Amino acid sequence: MSTKKKTVTRLDSNYMQQYDAHIERQKKKKKRLIRRLVLFSIVAVLAIGSMATYHVKQRALHAEKKGQYEQLQDELASLKKQEENYREEINLLEDEEYVLEIARTNYFFSKEGELIFKIPDEDPSY
Repeated sequence: MSTKKKTVTRLDSNYMQQYDAHIERQKKKKKRLIRRLVLFSIVAVLAIGSMATYHVKQRALHAEKKGQYEQLQDELASLKKQEENYREEINLLEDEEYVLEIARTNYFFSKEGELIFKIPDEDPSY
C-alpha cells in the first residue's frame, strides 16, 4: 500500500474564499451551540440537584414531624385516660361511704366499739 499525495491544487478564487468563510462560520456556530448546551446542561443539573436535595430534606423533616405527632397523640390518649380516671375518682370521693371505707382500710379509723388488729403481711421467719 502506497501513500498517495494530493494531486488536486486549491484555487484561490472568490468562491473558495466565500466557501471557507462559510465553513468557518459554521464551525463557530457549532462551537457556540455546544457551549450553550453545556452551560444549559450545567444549570439544569444544578437546578435538579438543588430541588432533589430540598425534597430529601423536606421528606426527612416530614418524617420527624410525623413521629412527633404520633408521640403526642399517644401522650394525649394517656392523658385523656388519666383524666377519666381522675373524674371517676372524684365521683367516688363524693360518696361518704367510699371515703369512710378508705379511712378505715388505710388509716385504721374504726367505728364506735370496733377493734382493729394489724396483721403483718410477711410470713414468719420460723
